[in-house]
Amino acid sequence: MTRLSPRNDPMTGTTRLLVDGTNLLHQLSTGPERQPPAALIGRLRAAIPPDVAIELVFDGPAERGLRGERIAHGVSVRYGGRHTADTILVTLVEDVAMAAGAPAGGGSLATESILVVTDDRALRYAIQHRGARTAGASWLVQRMARNKLSSPSVGNARPPVPPRVKQPAPGSIRSMAGARGAGATDDGDGDSTWSPGRGATRKVGNGKRAPKGSPKR
Repeated sequence: MTRLSPRNDPMTGTTRLLVDGTNLLHQLSTGPERQPPAALIGRLRAAIPPDVAIELVFDGPAERGLRGERIAHGVSVRYGGRHTADTILVTLVEDVAMAAGAPAGGGSLATESILVVTDDRALRYAIQHRGARTAGASWLVQRMARNKLSSPSVGNARPPVPPRVKQPAPGSIRSMAGARGAGATDDGDGDSTWSPGRGATRKVGNGKRAPKGSPKR
């Protein structure tokens, strides 16, 4: 894939991005990931600089859940209803040109910062005639794919580092106790057997045997 230089990047100088949503969905449907219109919003916002306003325009009536124009931060969705998405896109560009004093159907410097994404040749000609710039849907699909690949993956996160356990100083009570415990075995052998403390009575012999001189019962 050829990397575009900043001079050839369609996003250079763009402050408003108009997308032929129907055309973009058709372009994405040829790949392995077929997605509904609502799925485009997050991917578009992540692939386009935050200071660029995005407007998606679709053919037909509004989908449920996408009836409002403003859907997310800097992202708007429009539906043509009885009009085609092409007509809506041309009207949006023409409104900016006429507001700047251009005649109907004419271009203006005010529309140079508008980028319209579509593969429709007739629509691209009408947009360029009104002073705006155009780019193909494949360019936007590639930009979205590059952004997806460059995003960090949560599956490659490193495991947490276990806490460091402070070792006892040589010669300390804990150190000597650990050394004595290391010599003990499961069957009770070793030098770590229990012994009575100072002042304790040590029993010798059979504990059940009566002491000498006591009367027999």
